[in-house]
Amino acid sequence: MVATPRVQRHIQILGTLWCVYGVYRILSGLVGMIFFHAFMHGHFGNWNHGPWGNFGPHGPAWMGLLPVIATFTVLAAATALFAGFSLLRRKPWGRTLAIVLAVLALFKFPFGTALGIYTLWVLAPGPSGLEYDAIADRS
Repeated sequence: MVATPRVQRHIQILGTLWCVYGVYRILSGLVGMIFFHAFMHGHFGNWNHGPWGNFGPHGPAWMGLLPVIATFTVLAAATALFAGFSLLRRKPWGRTLAIVLAVLALFKFPFGTALGIYTLWVLAPGPSGLEYDAIADRS
């Protein structure tokens, strides 16, 4: 009985999980931005006053950072989707991209941490590089 190499057994699941994680990041970012906007503009009552101060009609001055945060969220989600598709299409650089993103995802508890650990377990060992090179699409 010949065992299937680890990368070959897990690459489809791993690519799909990275795509799902990218969609999750987009949806959670949108929900967070909508909730935060509604909260800061008094749609949940008068909570934007009191111990936090009176922010005025446009919220606090640091809300100017929201476009930067939104841009970062969209770029992170797009990169996760890109990594997932590159693994599913067996691109030669997909392994490297997934490993870099896995290290960064470790800080996004709990889903990013789990996906990062799984990605590193599948793709980081030395023999995994040889296995991935063997199945990579060089076209």
